[in-house]
Amino acid sequence: MARKPAAALRLVDTARTPAGATSVTGQIVDSVTSAIVERRLMPGTKLVEQQIADVFSVSRTVVRQALNQLSRDRLVTLEPARGAFVAMPSIDEARQVFEVRRLVEGGMVRQLAQSIGDEQIAQLRAHLRDERQAVGRADVSGRTRLLADFHVVLARLLGNEVLAQLICDLLSRSQLIALMYQSGHSAEHSQSEHVQIVDALARRDGRTAARLMEQHITSVERNLRLDPRTPDLASVLKPRG
Repeated sequence: MARKPAAALRLVDTARTPAGATSVTGQIVDSVTSAIVERRLMPGTKLVEQQIADVFSVSRTVVRQALNQLSRDRLVTLEPARGAFVAMPSIDEARQVFEVRRLVEGGMVRQLAQSIGDEQIAQLRAHLRDERQAVGRADVSGRTRLLADFHVVLARLLGNEVLAQLICDLLSRSQLIALMYQSGHSAEHSQSEHVQIVDALARRDGRTAARLMEQHITSVERNLRLDPRTPDLASVLKPRG
């Protein structure tokens, strides 16, 4: 099955965009988003306007429009007199993102189980094979994209592009959070959880599919370091003997 990266589903904001610049603006937005989803851009990375302009052979004005779009998507932070940086989500934001994902994606698979057909199950099985192969050959970028894409594919099987867009946005922010807080959730574990979800969908068991999806997202969240310990200043600052 031909699939697009998660970022390819992103909607481009054309407001106040000069004629002819929309497609390039979208390309920049998609490129940065893909780099985040595939964990090639780290939180806090400075996005230098001139460097991006040189890569895409456009003016800094077009780059600035793309960065503004990414800022509205909460993937980039714009700081006066300092420039643009890949966002660094707070712990509270991280918890809220995963809470929303549980609510949205649990309901999504519950609904999908009511209407999914054999051909769609076959499409999901094909996606799982791609995931398994990418995990097996240690293709870090490919497996990261495919594991994220799985959630978008589910939304698209419902025929709901608004939902697919929402899932894309949440996944992009989830990847930033995973980078920021050192996720210990392995690709192998995620892949096996995806298999269980598809098995439940194949049985048209919406309740189990929803429970497995919620457990999957909770498992990812629990493997993040979201509870940093407050250091004991006396022990940290005490001179070493």
